[in-house]
Amino acid sequence: MAKQVVTESARRRRRPTKNGVVLSEQLIVETALRMLKEHGREGLTVRRLGTALGADPSSLYRYFRGTDDLTLAIADELMGRAMRGRRSVGDWRGDLRDLGLRIHSAYLAHPQAAVLTASRVSGRANEIAADETILGVLRSAGFPDPDAVRIYQAFIDQALAFAALDAASLALPDTARTADETVWQATYARLPADTHPNIAATAPLLVDRMNESAYPNALDMLLDSAEATLTAVRRRDRHGPKAHG
Repeated sequence: MAKQVVTESARRRRRPTKNGVVLSEQLIVETALRMLKEHGREGLTVRRLGTALGADPSSLYRYFRGTDDLTLAIADELMGRAMRGRRSVGDWRGDLRDLGLRIHSAYLAHPQAAVLTASRVSGRANEIAADETILGVLRSAGFPDPDAVRIYQAFIDQALAFAALDAASLALPDTARTADETVWQATYARLPADTHPNIAATAPLLVDRMNESAYPNALDMLLDSAEATLTAVRRRDRHGPKAHG
């Protein structure tokens, strides 16, 4: 049965833990992020987290209902880090490109956490603020609401999907990741043109590109499509049917 979560002021420890710190949601999330980076998802348990904090594991339930609640808080922290220090670059396309790259980068800084959280919807403050910002950029640019929501969905799902994909590669053991990266040179680049003419013709380009993230390119393609939509909207608004007198 889930335990009741009380307010921050009510649950705050008045005495430091064994490590000399006072527990807080932020400290627990930051410690969980560090443990995920060092030990992977399997290494993040309430017991180990309590040990790392110098606190009784049961005290963590005064801050989070369980590990899934903590997972959502981690997701929200990653989104908050993506948005921290963000400033408008002055145009909708530049703003969205900057936001997308920020989200992707913030998640890749914590690969294990990214794999764990990229598919989740936290409904927490940082996530809501990011969604409000993205929709605001689109609506302020002149996208009608149906187009704004359609592009918003593609934009955020693309950013998080690539974050999860690229993070999964970074989260692999070094030997497995290195083996995957060498396949393009060791296998694809050696396929003969008589059996695989298309791969053989593009092999140098594949070797050069395929171990890099496709996200920046995919993001630009999405923004190209969005820009074409906005151009069509503006053209329609300029040349729409005129009222008859």
